[in-house]
Amino acid sequence: MKGKDWLAFIGLSLAWGTSFLWIKIAVEEISPFSLVVLRILFGIIGLLVVIAVRKPKWPKQNKQWLALAVIGVINVAVPFMLITWGEQYIDSGLASVLNGSVPLFSVILAHFYLTDDRLNWMKMIGVLVGFSGVVVLVYKDIQSGIQNNLLGQGAVLLAAIFYAISSVYIRKNTKGIDTIVQAILPLMAADLFLVISAPLIGGNFEMPTLPMTWVAVLWLGLVGSCVAYLLYYYLIHSVGPSRATMVTFTFPVIGVILGVSFLGEPLHWNLALGCFLVIASIMIVNRKPTKRTSME
Repeated sequence: MKGKDWLAFIGLSLAWGTSFLWIKIAVEEISPFSLVVLRILFGIIGLLVVIAVRKPKWPKQNKQWLALAVIGVINVAVPFMLITWGEQYIDSGLASVLNGSVPLFSVILAHFYLTDDRLNWMKMIGVLVGFSGVVVLVYKDIQSGIQNNLLGQGAVLLAAIFYAISSVYIRKNTKGIDTIVQAILPLMAADLFLVISAPLIGGNFEMPTLPMTWVAVLWLGLVGSCVAYLLYYYLIHSVGPSRATMVTFTFPVIGVILGVSFLGEPLHWNLALGCFLVIASIMIVNRKPTKRTSME
C-alpha cells in the first residue's frame, strides 16, 4: 500500500475500532432497530455537509444507482442490524473475533470474482496469522463467553459474511463513482430499507434519553459511518477487498492500546503477542508478491 492508503487504513481502524463498545453501550437503553436507524441518519447528515463542500458528480447510469442501493442493503442495513442485535447476547470481545473472520471470506470471494485481487500463499498466510492474532488478543474475554447465546454468535458471523460479499460487490460494480456518493447513497437506501421493513422485523423506534447513549449514537453516526465509509470505499478501490477488510483485525488492537494508555490496564502476554501477530499479518499481506505466488 502507498502512504495515502496506510493513512486511510489507520484512520478506518480508529473510526471502527471502538464501534463494538459504543454499540454495547447504546443497546443498553434503545433497541437495535432504533440504534441502526439513528446511526445511519447521523451518518447521512455528516455526508450531506461533505457534499455541500465538495459537490461530487452523481451517477448517470441506472445500473449504478441500483448497485448503490444493493450495497445499502447488504453492506449497511443487514450487517448493522445483525451485529447490533447479536451484541445484546454476546460480549463485544467475542463479537470482534467473529467480525475478524471478514478477511477470511473476502480473500476467497475476491479470488473467484475479481481478476485484480487474486489469492496467493502470502496473502492466505497473512490472513490466517491476523485472525490468530485477534483470537489471542481477546482469548481471556471469550473463555467464559464462548457458550453465550448461539444465535447472537451466528448473527455476528452472518454479518461478517455479508461484509465480505459486499466488499467484492463494491469493487466490481462501483468503479468510477465518487467516493462521497458511494458513501451516502447506500446509507440512504439502508435507512429507507429499514423503515419499509420495520413491520416485518418488528422494529420499534425509540429515542435515547441518556447522555451516554447520545454520545454513542453520534459517534457511530458521524465517525463510525460518515468518516469510516469515506475511507472504506476509498480503500476498496485503491487496495482491493482482501487488504481493505483486514481492518477488522485491528479492532481488538485499538481496544488494547486505549485500555493500556488511558485506563492503566496491564499489558498481558496475550495482548502483546496478539498485537504482534496482527501487525505481522498486515505486513505479510502487503508485502510485494513474487512472480509465482498465485494459488491458481
